[in-house]
Amino acid sequence: MRKGQIKGEKGLTYPVMTRITKAKYDELKAIAAKTKDETVSGVIRNIIHNRPVTIHTYDETLDLMMEELAALRGEIKSIGININQVTRLFNTYPEERRKEFYAKIAFNQYFGIESKIDRLLTIISKLAKRWLSE
Repeated sequence: MRKGQIKGEKGLTYPVMTRITKAKYDELKAIAAKTKDETVSGVIRNIIHNRPVTIHTYDETLDLMMEELAALRGEIKSIGININQVTRLFNTYPEERRKEFYAKIAFNQYFGIESKIDRLLTIISKLAKRWLSE
């Protein structure tokens, strides 16, 4: 699409000139910096045509939470794999002593996952409060 042409319209042929204060210009410039691939002129055109102006924000505080969530996911997955392996061994041997041994191992693994799940739920509740309050 060539410059000055908008989808569904023949083109932008009528220039509109105006002057604004430095404070208003700085405000429009700040909005344009937060939008994706927009200029001040583009923001003004969107406002005039009653189109939404989408502002993209990036919250750096979520980085640590996301890293912790990824680490917890890996740990829970590893514990789950261990429990599956122990369960396979439990079902392989018919002797009662071996079954008791593998049941104890699986039980201990299960308790190891409980603290991880509690931490996971704490993080998710914090994220829910942050996201759902907006």
